[in-house]
Amino acid sequence: MLYKRHHELHWLEFELLADCPIIHGSFLRHGGTSTGPLGSLNLGKSRGDLPENVSANIKKVADTLSLPDILSARICHGDAITAVNNAHLIPPMSDGLSTSTPHLGLMVTQADCQAAIFYDPIRHALANVHCGWRGNVQNIYAATVNHMQQVYGSMPADLIVCISPSLGPDSSQFINYKEELPADFCAFQIKAEYFDLWAISEWQLTTAGILPHHIQIARIDTFAHPADYFSHRRNPQCGRQATICALRTR
Repeated sequence: MLYKRHHELHWLEFELLADCPIIHGSFLRHGGTSTGPLGSLNLGKSRGDLPENVSANIKKVADTLSLPDILSARICHGDAITAVNNAHLIPPMSDGLSTSTPHLGLMVTQADCQAAIFYDPIRHALANVHCGWRGNVQNIYAATVNHMQQVYGSMPADLIVCISPSLGPDSSQFINYKEELPADFCAFQIKAEYFDLWAISEWQLTTAGILPHHIQIARIDTFAHPADYFSHRRNPQCGRQATICALRTR
């Protein structure tokens, strides 16, 4: 991961996307205006924060990335992906957004869940997808590949996929895994009640046709780094960091 900083804002960029005509960043929790367990760069609108704090935080991020507009959908922990091409339309409840419109920012908020950027360098199309463990259970990554095929004509082998900092294997405890997780996830159990969600995601992506060398996973555990990341498992009252991406004009 490439570490970036502009004034008090900190974010990471993926090496796999460094030469692609896109803008992107996976932001840490520093540099915002929110306080308490939401401090300081809370980008989640439904966390009980003051609306003016969240708006100010989003504006800081947008200005830093030189994006005129940033869209986000209300997460529903399903497998719905919505195509957007207009900054003035409010997206419906959805776990992912896609676009072929340059300079339209797509934002996924998270606190332990994965945010995955899908980029098609041939069709110049982009998606940003939220995937918690429920998303893995429903295989939202396969749904995203199918969405990119249906909407943009993407070929799975062309897609580049990058996954943000998220819950790591040593923090992914599922006491009720026999009821919550499908049986084939047991191949990714690293010890009693603990599962490697990073490996599950990589497996789901390659099974959907993504080439292994087109996948980059940050492998940074949000639970284990409280100074830098919000974590729902560590504190359910916490804020949300975000991963944001947009197409450049090419």
